Amino acid sequence: MELPVQPVIFLKPPTAVIGDGGDIIYPDWMTQNLHYEAELGIVIKKQTYRISEKGSKEYIEGYCCANDVTARDLQNLDGQWTRAKSFNTFCPLGPRIVKDIDPNKLDIKLLLNGQIKQHSNTEQMIFQPAYLVYFISQIMTLLPGDVILTGTPPGVGPMQKGDQVIVEIEGIGRLTNKIV
Repeated sequence: MELPVQPVIFLKPPTAVIGDGGDIIYPDWMTQNLHYEAELGIVIKKQTYRISEKGSKEYIEGYCCANDVTARDLQNLDGQWTRAKSFNTFCPLGPRIVKDIDPNKLDIKLLLNGQIKQHSNTEQMIFQPAYLVYFISQIMTLLPGDVILTGTPPGVGPMQKGDQVIVEIEGIGRLTNKIV
C-alpha cells in the first residue's frame, strides 16, 4: 500500500471500549469479515488544543495495548470507517497504562489462538506518537482519557467466534480478549 502523507483519522465511540478479559461481540448479523489490528494506544493526560509537536509529550498520560477491531467488509462497502469500527466492544484497551516508556522502540505482536499473526516494532510506525498527538490537536480538542490508536503492523486478518486474540507490547503487557 502507498504510505499516507498525513495520518488518517477516525473516531470510535466510548461504547466500543472494553478491557482486558472482556468479550468482543461478533455482530454476524451485520458482518462476515471481522479483523484484528494490534496497535499501541496513546492515553491523553490533559486537555489540549493546537499544541506544538515538541510540547506534545507533556499531554500524554501513558501507553496501552489496543485492538482496533474492524468489520472489514463494511469498511470496504461504506468507503469510510465509522460503522466498521464502532460496534460495541470493538476497542479493547489494556491491560494497564504505562507512563515511563519510550513508545518509539517497542516490540508489538498479535497472537490468534496462540499463533503469531502480527509482529513488528513501533519504530516502524509511519507516524510517531508525539506527532500524532500534535497533528490531531490541530483539528480537535483532546480530553483527559482520550485514546489515540497509532496504526497497525502488516498481517491483519480475520477472527471467528471462539477465537482468543492477544495484543502484546513490550513493557506494557498482554491484552487478551475472546470473540463471542
